[in-house]
Amino acid sequence: MNRSARRLGVVAVAAGMVIGIQASAQTLTLERGKSTVMVEPYAPNVVRVTLSLMKDEALAEPGYGIVAKAIQEGWSASKDGDRDVLRSSRMVVTVTPPPHPGGPMPETSKFFSGSAPYVGITFKTPEGKTLVDMGGWQMATPNHKDGTYGVEYDRRPTDKPFFTVGANFSAQKDEHYYGLGQNQEGYLDRRGHVVHCEHDYNAPGGQSVCVPFVVTNKGYGILWDNPSKTTVAFALNNSTNFVSDVGQRVSFFVIAGKTYDEIYEGYRLLTGDTPMLPKSAYGYIQCKQRYRSQAEILAVAKGYRERHLPIDDLVIDWFTYTKMGQMDMDPAMWPDPTEMNKELHAMNFHVMISVWPRFVPESRFYDTIKKNDWFEKLADGTPTNGLPYDLAGSDIDTTNPDAAKWYWNVVNENYVKKGFDSFWADETEPDLSPGNSYFHVGPGTQFFNVYPLFHTGAFYNGMRKDMKERALILARDSYLGAQHNGAIFWSSDISPTWDVLKRQVPTGINFVASGSPYWSTDIGGWQDIPMQHTPERTPLIDPSDARDNVGHNDDYPELYTRWFEYGAFQPNFRTHGGRKFNEVWSYGKQAQPILEKYLKLRYELMPYIYSLGYGTHVTGAPFMRGLFMDFGDDPKVANIGDEYMFGPALLVAPVTEQGVTTREVYLPAGTDWYNFWTNEKVHGGQTISVNAPIDTLPLFVKAGSILPMGSYVESTNEVQKIAKVKVYPGADGSFELYNDDGKTYAYESGKFEVTKLKWDDAAGKLSGSGATVEVVGK
Repeated sequence: MNRSARRLGVVAVAAGMVIGIQASAQTLTLERGKSTVMVEPYAPNVVRVTLSLMKDEALAEPGYGIVAKAIQEGWSASKDGDRDVLRSSRMVVTVTPPPHPGGPMPETSKFFSGSAPYVGITFKTPEGKTLVDMGGWQMATPNHKDGTYGVEYDRRPTDKPFFTVGANFSAQKDEHYYGLGQNQEGYLDRRGHVVHCEHDYNAPGGQSVCVPFVVTNKGYGILWDNPSKTTVAFALNNSTNFVSDVGQRVSFFVIAGKTYDEIYEGYRLLTGDTPMLPKSAYGYIQCKQRYRSQAEILAVAKGYRERHLPIDDLVIDWFTYTKMGQMDMDPAMWPDPTEMNKELHAMNFHVMISVWPRFVPESRFYDTIKKNDWFEKLADGTPTNGLPYDLAGSDIDTTNPDAAKWYWNVVNENYVKKGFDSFWADETEPDLSPGNSYFHVGPGTQFFNVYPLFHTGAFYNGMRKDMKERALILARDSYLGAQHNGAIFWSSDISPTWDVLKRQVPTGINFVASGSPYWSTDIGGWQDIPMQHTPERTPLIDPSDARDNVGHNDDYPELYTRWFEYGAFQPNFRTHGGRKFNEVWSYGKQAQPILEKYLKLRYELMPYIYSLGYGTHVTGAPFMRGLFMDFGDDPKVANIGDEYMFGPALLVAPVTEQGVTTREVYLPAGTDWYNFWTNEKVHGGQTISVNAPIDTLPLFVKAGSILPMGSYVESTNEVQKIAKVKVYPGADGSFELYNDDGKTYAYESGKFEVTKLKWDDAAGKLSGSGATVEVVGK
């Protein structure tokens, strides 16, 4: 994608150091020494800032993932002495001069020089409240002193110059930070931590994923517009620093918001909406590593239907092919995929299949891709591979639009036409590190993190073109804008341990806080379980009748059950892993009824959950929400990472310790709460000890909540009526109940129904307006 520079007229503002260049009264374009600064509005509460020693780079369009355009309305530019000011009804942006213009140079300048001229920028509300200050920036030539010179070895003669680019932002003493993608080290608040924003499958705590968007409790978010590896040090030395390995400019957006949801509206504006998924994606997704044959997956499907258990999606993982990249299904194991899918569809299943972007030289498409120069490649054009350790071939470069279209056409011909409904786009890092390789869009060192955006886009654009049902793409990695591609994300190939389960909770809260609302875990962990393990405490589930599946890992059925309970309250509800069996009847007679309880509860809550999905589509805000999002006036919630809200009503507190039957739960202040299971009413602003026997996930409902509950169904293909509407008194409340056909894009043209439910607490009355809803129960 070529980014054209703006054509701007030059107007002298001050002799010597500062020259102002204004294309209009709504954009600030300034020169500071040898650098160019541009402040450009995108909404009354959204501005973009670029700084560069290369003028054309400062004036170029935003990077990949940004779809919005700059605006003119509602902003005005002015001078305030030696300050340049851009003002709207929501923000005041001021570019300040150097603190000591024309003063003597410091003595250290004999030996050290700054990487860029000073530029200070303040962001305030019109009322004078400071949101954040940018106190400095850098655009440094790679050098041996800082240990950054290595990137120069990745730059080809035809590539743009490489610089290390960064900016320094103020950090208030009580400021808290959330987002920046996926980091699995187990903490929620980023404050005081250094986070490496990169797709790293081998990160120590579990795979990291870079979505360079951060929200804070001070009424703003920062979208960092750079796809190279970026290190962010949060609130260290009273400042927060972003430093990217490679760039030709500093580019970032500041989004102001009186609420977190307003910030997410700004993110949605910049990067695109989150489409409605097919309704089946909000149900149960059954997977394991791996279903090896057509007969096996049909038997699993029949097992669920014969037991009359609700389920929607079956997933066929990798190694269905005869060769990596062959895009076929081994006829010895999958004799008739088309007929298989017809049979599964008749049983109300949707079928997802894993499709990798890898091709070995012996596969039928390898030569075509190589001839067209469509592989991720080395500087000499050789396709990147993982030899000698990784024998799986080379990755197609879907940042190339021709390669992306070709790739989808091959997927369409070989899978869609056999009846598959959705796709697992595995290995979207890509797994072969692009750091020393090259994409169509440029050096991998500079464009390290963009592959998931392009790769999920190849699927989404193709599915929109060739398939009637809504796109659903399971991906391991995200980036700015990838949420627009019908993608759901998961926390990669995690281990089956209690420690990992515990760390998943804050991991997920931060990931969705980064603007990608659909996230889940491999319930039970992906890696093979140790066949022998002695628990710290007496297991809460007898493992003796699951020995064939769990060996002598005596507490694994308990771990799986606790994980499943938590999974029922993730945006997507998907089990996966390397166990011999992975269905709800696979973990023993004590586990099975508990797993079935939460499976049925997920579908009972489907009217509520599906409505939450619509709310996310409209606003961009996640519906799995850290407590900080909705209870910001309560300082105690700032770093609570083991509880979260699931929509506006439900507070979820997963049990993540082995052998325990109680846990401490903090109930935020400012409201009363109801125990979902007992209806006991509890005042907020306190920590309570909650009974949590093995069949009970601590779950609380906020006073004033309206919770629509659906009738029993075994699939979202069935018509589900509203069985009852539960109201939790103690405050006024409202809820928008949403419904559509659950499958097509007709909702985009207004073919949906919304019923606005309202609870008047003083009158004790529930009323509704809009679409008529039949309630079959009380």
